[in-house]
Amino acid sequence: MTKLLELANSKKGVFITGTGTDIGKTYVTALLAKYYREQGIDVAYYKAAISGADTIPESDAGYVKKIAGLEQSDESMVSYLFSEAVSPHLAAKINNRPIELDKIVGDYQVVKDSHQFTVVEGSGGIVCPIRYDESKKILLPDVVKALGLSIIIVADAGLGTIHNVVTTAAYIKTLGIEIEGVLLNNYIGDLMQKDNYYMIEELTGLKVIGTVAPNEENIIF
Repeated sequence: MTKLLELANSKKGVFITGTGTDIGKTYVTALLAKYYREQGIDVAYYKAAISGADTIPESDAGYVKKIAGLEQSDESMVSYLFSEAVSPHLAAKINNRPIELDKIVGDYQVVKDSHQFTVVEGSGGIVCPIRYDESKKILLPDVVKALGLSIIIVADAGLGTIHNVVTTAAYIKTLGIEIEGVLLNNYIGDLMQKDNYYMIEELTGLKVIGTVAPNEENIIF
């Protein structure tokens, strides 16, 4: 049994974060949801806030729904949708629509109660402001803790990933949040990437629980 299947059999959800933007987090999240569905698991997707899209079908949520073949309603997948392609806290300020943690928790609870397992995608890297104003200051880790989730880190397999994964993992560990492992995207298994794989496990104490080759439709375990 893979680590991912063990996770789905023991918990109700997992949070997917990346080492930064544009590393293929949504792509890998879609393949992860697809994998669960193909294993016969009633899987759902949720993301607290999405920016840079006018409608859910054209957003990250819509992409995951299409690739994974989810039958979940669009409205249940996202709590806040903004058209501006900026950080959620700034998009919320521009639209004068403050993000509320209580709404995120409530919306996630509805999805969680309706499905066997929920894949929750974060925004960008783990250090992402969700709301930052005079009234409240909410960062992405606050969302993770409020939802009671552990984390999977998605990283690009190429040059620089050792630093990115090690620093991301170290920060998450200081917050007392459990890390389930690492998924490496764009993995072709050349000499450098094999060394990256090895050094990530050595320096973080985490396992690389899967890899995704460029344009691949499945996670390799």
